[in-house]
Amino acid sequence: MQDEDTPRTESDYQVDGGVGGDFLDDDYEYDVADETLPADRYLDRELSWLRFNQRVLELAEDPAVPLLERVNFLAIFASNLDEFFMVRVAGLKRRIVTGLAVPTNIGRAPQDVLADINRIALELQHRHIAVLHDLVKPELDDAGIHIETWADLDEDDRHQIDRIFSQKIFPVLMPLAVDPAHPFPYISGLSLNLSVRVRNPKTEKVEFARLKVPQVLPRFVQLPDDGSGRVRFLTLEDLISNHLDQLFPGMEILEHHEFRVTRNEDVEIEEDESENLIQALERELLRRRFGPPIRLEITDDMDDVTLGLLVRELGITEQEVYRLPAPLDLGGLFEISKLDRPHLKFPKHVPVTPLELQPSEPNAQPDVFRALQRGEVLVHHPYESFATSVQAFLEQAARDPNVLAIKQTLYRTSGDSPIVEALIDAAEAGKAVLALVEIKARFDEQNNIEWARKLEKAGVHVVYGLVGLKTHCKLALVVRQEKNGDLRYYSHIGTGNYNPKTSRIYEDFGLFTADPIVGKDLTRLFNELSGYAIEKKYKRLLVAPRYLRRGLLKSIRTETQNALEGKPAGIRIKVNSLVDEAIIDALYRASAAGATVDIVVRGICALTPGREGLSENIRVRSVLGRYLEHSRIFAFENDGDPQVYIGSADMMHRNLDRRVEALVRLQEPAHLAQVDALFTTSMSTTTASWQLQPDGEWMRHHRDSHGRPLADLQNVVMNGIIARRRPRTAR
Repeated sequence: MQDEDTPRTESDYQVDGGVGGDFLDDDYEYDVADETLPADRYLDRELSWLRFNQRVLELAEDPAVPLLERVNFLAIFASNLDEFFMVRVAGLKRRIVTGLAVPTNIGRAPQDVLADINRIALELQHRHIAVLHDLVKPELDDAGIHIETWADLDEDDRHQIDRIFSQKIFPVLMPLAVDPAHPFPYISGLSLNLSVRVRNPKTEKVEFARLKVPQVLPRFVQLPDDGSGRVRFLTLEDLISNHLDQLFPGMEILEHHEFRVTRNEDVEIEEDESENLIQALERELLRRRFGPPIRLEITDDMDDVTLGLLVRELGITEQEVYRLPAPLDLGGLFEISKLDRPHLKFPKHVPVTPLELQPSEPNAQPDVFRALQRGEVLVHHPYESFATSVQAFLEQAARDPNVLAIKQTLYRTSGDSPIVEALIDAAEAGKAVLALVEIKARFDEQNNIEWARKLEKAGVHVVYGLVGLKTHCKLALVVRQEKNGDLRYYSHIGTGNYNPKTSRIYEDFGLFTADPIVGKDLTRLFNELSGYAIEKKYKRLLVAPRYLRRGLLKSIRTETQNALEGKPAGIRIKVNSLVDEAIIDALYRASAAGATVDIVVRGICALTPGREGLSENIRVRSVLGRYLEHSRIFAFENDGDPQVYIGSADMMHRNLDRRVEALVRLQEPAHLAQVDALFTTSMSTTTASWQLQPDGEWMRHHRDSHGRPLADLQNVVMNGIIARRRPRTAR
């Protein structure tokens, strides 16, 4: 399988079949990487990701951010970095070891890139723990939230902790000896462990043992109330470390240290049309648990003898060792961030029901079908409620006796998903229900397999998409018989997953429409995904992998030509990641022609903005805040006739070439104005953001020349939505 980071060649852009409906000309050719442009025009994607996580860390450093939100950002930083090593770094190392080509978009040797990753990641992890110790922990103390160490406890505390240990912790622990009769144990990925060296006083022999810190117990053990009103915690590993004598009675404890292993958990499935995909995936998930180690984190007081043993037994290099101050695994701080202290968190935003979907009578159920008969509805989550829009749409479809069929894609959803329950209810009511479940959604594979089996048992037609492609688009189609006997399509196309939980923290758009053109487009697409078809007639959609790349490139080329002809020309893009070389080169050419290019990117950006002779007309901003910016928007000025698309695709090779993605064109003037306002606010000098510099560094811009805080984009959007809607709210 071709890697997503392989540079594009002309042969990679050849496609079978025709073109994308009204959008493209039959003789249109894909652009390829332009070798006339400077060879150093791309920023390294891996280092760009590390800079993204640095921006997360800068939010934890910011005293203007509420205290428990800063704790949350510390945990997010740790969780992000774990996944980066498990997937991205693991993939690079695997391809180096196996001799596969490891291209980089900046022409550097992969070993040099890995050296930079290790150096920068280690620097960031030291900065990370320093933020906790030097900045956040003192403020937690002032707020009455104490993360104690064993040395902080008095005798009464220790006596009570002894009882907690004996009753709730000791029975769960499993010390494992390492000697000729007990081989070195398997160390599971991301588990926190204690290495223990003990001496037998009778034989003077020194032995080694490994003790896993149980993941089924809270990472932070709350201490009994001491009457001070403070909330006090002790890390589980600190508590266990000070009771090792009970685990190794009669032995002398010489050394004990914390360590943690990160393993390669990137699933690689060789898809064979003759093999059951679920069985293949389950086999690969089992293998993932035993992936090779790629990072060893140890506390900075670990002795050389213990370290040497770990390095030898785990089979890693010294370059893969990260020596850090305790505590390790700050992802555990999620527990602290969830404390019920509203005054230490962002002020609550209560999502509102979109005005177009609000029922005419109080406490009545919204009638989504009637609303869509009046016109299209664009919803913006989490500012507007997922429950009273997307969820209400599918639940209404499940119980409406006039609905004949429901078709939906499921990429990620929550464990107690009302969306899945609605599909089950519809199937049990006798409706035709098709669910395209993407069981290869990374780290949600097992959850999706379980949902797929539950859906099948309820009579839902479950399919798993196309061989070799992930189905990443977010689509729902309802076919309903109206009173006159005609069939009508009701559609939803979104930028985010059908997940009620993440919809509260992910920023996304969704379009509801009863446009028959969109309905027929979705019908054709679902037929292609569930049957045998090569569709050539999409009218209002751009669909990957066949037409999305060429459709976007054609729009960029149009803006380039308009700029050369002196016409108004502008491109505005909002994505999570911008990596694809052909798209970037097309944007460079548009900039050189005089078109303005504004990009809002949350994470990785391989494009270099503001570089003389290359990208003077390109500006890149990044917005991070309480919500995860997740929507993807592509807007083209088009000589006064704006062409704006929303959908599921980032500008990465995998999205454009190896996934089924879908963008839908917005056409209502009010929706175009809403998107225009979002871009204008995002790029404004009065809005807080990070600005990408030509050297690849991100400069934070969050205060004006007088030191006053700039506007928060997410607060501005929330206030704007509330202002233009009735005061009725919904969770």
